[in-house]
Amino acid sequence: MSYANSRIPDSAQQGVHENLARVVARHLAEPFRKPYADYNRAAFDASLARWDGRAPLILDAGCGVGHSTIQIARGNPDHWVIGVDQSQDRLQRRKPYPEALLPGNMVFVRADLVDYWRLLDEAGLRLARHYVLYPNPWPKIGHLARRWHAHPVFPWLPRLGGRLECRSNWRVYIEEMAFALTLALGREVPWEAFEAPAPLTPFERKYRDSGQTLYRLVADL
Repeated sequence: MSYANSRIPDSAQQGVHENLARVVARHLAEPFRKPYADYNRAAFDASLARWDGRAPLILDAGCGVGHSTIQIARGNPDHWVIGVDQSQDRLQRRKPYPEALLPGNMVFVRADLVDYWRLLDEAGLRLARHYVLYPNPWPKIGHLARRWHAHPVFPWLPRLGGRLECRSNWRVYIEEMAFALTLALGREVPWEAFEAPAPLTPFERKYRDSGQTLYRLVADL
């Protein structure tokens, strides 16, 4: 059965990257000034078009096919939940959830998070909760700059506030995210192995059913 035969990311890197502290320090010191793409501005406006301006905001960053967004919205009916992914194809693969059964307190938008995170901050908005669930770990040593915690946009994650939760099946990714947040916040951010009796994403279910250890960090920002 191939479904429950997922592999842990294969990498020669077994701990926090030796360059991560330097990279994070540089990004914290030098503001990222990449111009916004018009389609991301439009997506940002669309994501808040039905928001009443009062409900606390939850962001499911890189929501994929949106199963996590749906579960989060159902569990937090008094919040406005935004699922953002850069792939329109993934956003359209929400089976088995027909539109009529989707929670009314959520929205899906296609956007690049590099712009979307900064647009939230520019608008003066803060998050109640912020989920980064099973991002692509980019496990090769030379892939460091592609990981969110080593990207120039990283300083915007702690700036958006709320409770940030990041999950992965690659321990190093969570170790690095905790390390980067520790540098940004000036206080230690813990991480842990955890079990997922009710998986939030298809990835989480697949990894769990493959017998893998899952890891997460939860940081109050």
